[in-house]
Amino acid sequence: MSRHADQHPSLLAWLDSRPLSPRGADASAEHVYTCTTTAPPTAAAHITAAPAPFPSEHEQAAHELDLAVALVLNAPSAGQALDLLANSEQIHPEGALVFACLLFVAGRPDAAEFWWQFAAGSGSTTGAYLLHLHHLCHGETRDAAHWRGQAERLAAKPRGRRTGTCRPVLSDAVRRDILARCHVGLHPRLPVALEAVINRLTVGCDDDFGEIPQPCNSLARELVDR
Repeated sequence: MSRHADQHPSLLAWLDSRPLSPRGADASAEHVYTCTTTAPPTAAAHITAAPAPFPSEHEQAAHELDLAVALVLNAPSAGQALDLLANSEQIHPEGALVFACLLFVAGRPDAAEFWWQFAAGSGSTTGAYLLHLHHLCHGETRDAAHWRGQAERLAAKPRGRRTGTCRPVLSDAVRRDILARCHVGLHPRLPVALEAVINRLTVGCDDDFGEIPQPCNSLARELVDR
């Protein structure tokens, strides 16, 4: 694990324990972990906030969204979650969350929003809270409040014991670079070679979000091998 990742041990431990089997109708929801500079849901635990406040609420929310995305992608079991999303016939909200974060760092925020909504609608508290930050950084306060409320409701639900296998979604070097960029205030991006993998994915069309990439069966393997 990288030095930057060690600064957020509680979140990374939580992400490592997410369920890696498809969620059924009676499955329980996740806890959400957020930065402390924007008030989190009441049931949430905290991670370290940005070192210093940004000039505006919008900029602060954007930075916190970048950091949260980086931490999701740094989770040890993110690769397995993505693989289950692509290769399971059942809904897998954790995999949708990881895929959305990949699209975000590949410069596809609209498609990321679509998959965050998919994850949140399937029970992902973190997906709902990332949507809260996403709308907040664009000044869309009504939508931000809606998704914050969704995150609070999901975080209040009990959850069962979660298990997972350690399989990262990106190489150590790429994950270190993404976290390092966040810690100096830069927007996280994938290397060009990995963006090319994302850009080759089959896309569907959505009236609200436009082109929506779909995960392929080999995506998790292609990303970590590059």
